[in-house]
Amino acid sequence: MQKQFQKIKKADEFADLSGYSLRQRILIRLADIVFYSFIVLIGATLRYETRNWHLLEEIERAGQVPIYAFWHNQIFLAAYFFRGSGAVVMTSRSFDGEYIARAIQRLGFGAARGSSTRGGVGALIEMARFVRAKRAAAFTVDGPRGPRGVAKNGVLLLSKKTGQPVVPICFTAQKFWTVKSWDKLRIPRPFSRALVALGEPFSIREADDDAALEQSRKRLQTALNQLTAEGEEWRKNKTE
Repeated sequence: MQKQFQKIKKADEFADLSGYSLRQRILIRLADIVFYSFIVLIGATLRYETRNWHLLEEIERAGQVPIYAFWHNQIFLAAYFFRGSGAVVMTSRSFDGEYIARAIQRLGFGAARGSSTRGGVGALIEMARFVRAKRAAAFTVDGPRGPRGVAKNGVLLLSKKTGQPVVPICFTAQKFWTVKSWDKLRIPRPFSRALVALGEPFSIREADDDAALEQSRKRLQTALNQLTAEGEEWRKNKTE
C-alpha cells in the first residue's frame, strides 16, 4: 500500500533533473516559471461559460472518474480551467516535456511522463493506476505531434483498462492568437470569453476488439468535430 501511495504521489512531484546539463536545468526551471506565469496571468482575466455541465455532475454522482478528451490546440484554456483539479496529464520524456510537466504540476495537475512516441505504453499504465486511485485524467487526443484534429486511441485504451468514461470536451476562446505550430495552438487574448462544452460520455468495454475500438474512435472523432463546430458558432455569435 505504501509503495502504491508513493507511485501516485510521484505524479505531483517535480522529476529529478540530474540527467540534464547545468544549462538545461536552468532553462527548464526558467521556462517552467514563465509558462506557468503566462497561463495564470491571462487565465485570470478570462470569463468562462459552460455547456452540458450536468453530464460531468452525473459522472461524479455515479462515483465514476472522468477521462477528458480534447484537441491539443486547446491546451491553454484547459490548463487554466481545470487548475487545481488533480487530473493527471501525459507529458513527454524530453527537454520541452519536462518544463511543461513542471508548469502543469504548479497548476495542480499530476504528470505521467511518456508519449505516443517516447515511453507511451509505460505512461498509459501509470495513468491507469492514477485513474483507479480516483484521479481524473486528461488527454490531448491528437497529440503529441498530430495529425491535427485526428483522434488517436490512447484515451480509449485508458477507458478500456479502467472502465471509466471518456468525456469529449471542447474549449473555445472568443478572441485568441494562433501560434505557428503543428497544432495551431490557440492562446486566448486577455479578458476574452471562453466556452467549455461537454459531449456525451461513453466507456470502452474490456472485451471490445480492434473493430469495436475503431468504432469508438470514430465516435470520439465525431463528437469532438461537433463540439468544435458548436464552439465556432458560439464564437461567431459573440463576435457579431
